[in-house]
Amino acid sequence: MRHYIVLFMLFISSVSYGASLDLDIAIAKAKSACGGISSELSDLKTMAGINTAVTGVGTAAGAGATITGIVKSAKDKEVEEQETLIAELEALGAKKISTKEELLTVLAEAFEEAGDTESMQMAAAIRAKKNKLEQQSKRLGNWRTGLLAANTATNVAGAVIAGTNRIGVDLYEKIDLCIESVKELSEAQMQAYVSGEVDAVQNNEVEKIIEACRDWEFVDLSSVDNRARGATISSGVGAGVGFVGTIVSAVSNTDKTRNDNTAAGKKKEKNLNTAANVMAGGATVASGVATVFNATQISAIKKAAEVADNCERVLE
Repeated sequence: MRHYIVLFMLFISSVSYGASLDLDIAIAKAKSACGGISSELSDLKTMAGINTAVTGVGTAAGAGATITGIVKSAKDKEVEEQETLIAELEALGAKKISTKEELLTVLAEAFEEAGDTESMQMAAAIRAKKNKLEQQSKRLGNWRTGLLAANTATNVAGAVIAGTNRIGVDLYEKIDLCIESVKELSEAQMQAYVSGEVDAVQNNEVEKIIEACRDWEFVDLSSVDNRARGATISSGVGAGVGFVGTIVSAVSNTDKTRNDNTAAGKKKEKNLNTAANVMAGGATVASGVATVFNATQISAIKKAAEVADNCERVLE
């Protein structure tokens, strides 16, 4: 009988020892699986912040191009008004001429010959205002083209950054492994508790690990990738629209286009400018949407990072 009692005690001792050993292994496994996640999320958050700044600059550049295009259109309208005035003077039959510049010259000479100082000043003023407006329009057109090019460049950069700033397969697997190891730790704790082979200090340590790290089960990591995908698409659209807008703006502002004073030429220039302005607006909207996606991605990453920080804090 005593022999059986000894065997029973040895059996209980081995079970207790096994439970204690399993708990130690489970703790070590959880620490290994759940450690290092925070640093990887920190890199994602940093890149999302950089991309927010990049697309923010693109949004500002696009807005600047849009405003510049609108101001240019106003200047072009003033030029048209000056040209209308010149056409009306030409219709008066002062002299049959072939160009508007020749008309201004003829008017100035005529006024000078007549000794009409006031008329001479008026003719000079018309010429000066028209030339000034055309110079301003040309300069504004160049600015619009440059700003559209800047918007395009930032959208391209934004698309590249957003396209790579996602939670990789390795990180997904690591987080899944962390979740699984915490479940195993919880089971090992229960076995050790039942066997009576876990002291208060170790049990408290295990409780903290389980409480902090099991929150990974409730983290929606897909939201991080979804926002990255949205930013990539928006930046890509903005880059495409901005690129075409840059070309259209540049073509509309060439001397060949601007100096074509035929009805068809004027219509073409006006249509090109309108298209450039519309594309500038479209590129601005796309950049703005990408900026929002990047900003909300930061928020989603922060939520995951909080879980990682809390978890790793108790693993130390």
